Amino acid sequence: MQMALIGLLLLVSAAAVPACALVLFLMLRNPPRPPSRIAALLAVISASAAAAVYCYGWFSVTLGGPFPALCEDTGASGARLASLDQDYWPLRNACIYSDGSTVEHVSASINVSVHVLAGLAVVLTCASVFTYRRARHLPEGTS
Repeated sequence: MQMALIGLLLLVSAAAVPACALVLFLMLRNPPRPPSRIAALLAVISASAAAAVYCYGWFSVTLGGPFPALCEDTGASGARLASLDQDYWPLRNACIYSDGSTVEHVSASINVSVHVLAGLAVVLTCASVFTYRRARHLPEGTS
């Protein structure tokens, strides 16, 4: 069930990014549009992209990818392989050796991308709300 939900989220978020980009393009072709709407649409694009990247990483961890085949029986220090660890947040596959060292096999760029895109979505949402409320309180005819 969880695999189907994450797959559905991946499809929806991957489809939302180009759809929102098209709407943004159409909005910018016919100005004037309130900045709050543009910021809100950019927030949706960032959030959808973050969800798509996270789902991609989740499938990478869940389906295994090259992991655990990449785990060596002994680490660089000569320690024996103690266990395998999979975490879904932050996304990682790790080989844990008896001396406490780990070798991770999910790229950190996935985690960085998710954090940056999600943070950008939060900032844009706050900016959208701020500009919407500010425009609502301004008297007519002022900018």
